[in-house]
Amino acid sequence: MRFFLVLLISFTPLLSEDFITKMEYAKMLYSNPRGIGCNKCHGEKGEGSIISEFVHKNKRVRLEAPNITNLSKERFFHALTTQHKVMPTYFLTWQEIDSLYYYVSSEVQK
Repeated sequence: MRFFLVLLISFTPLLSEDFITKMEYAKMLYSNPRGIGCNKCHGEKGEGSIISEFVHKNKRVRLEAPNITNLSKERFFHALTTQHKVMPTYFLTWQEIDSLYYYVSSEVQK
């Protein structure tokens, strides 16, 4: 019995290894947090992009998603926890927002 207990305890660290890396999780979350990914508007690396262009009252209007790679962590959290006219509300957890911030602010992305 003790042998099995020692054997089980010795393999416990192997069972607790993460299945995916922090960056892989963050990238997955960025691509699809709740049905539509951040990448659809903000670009694959958060660099921003044009969402739509149209004419309204004889004026050309351009709807753009901003670059989010250089935001402070506080500004990033605020943007994801308040309502906006265009951006959907995702109802993300603090850990998910932290992972998204890690992804868009990472030097690997730039």
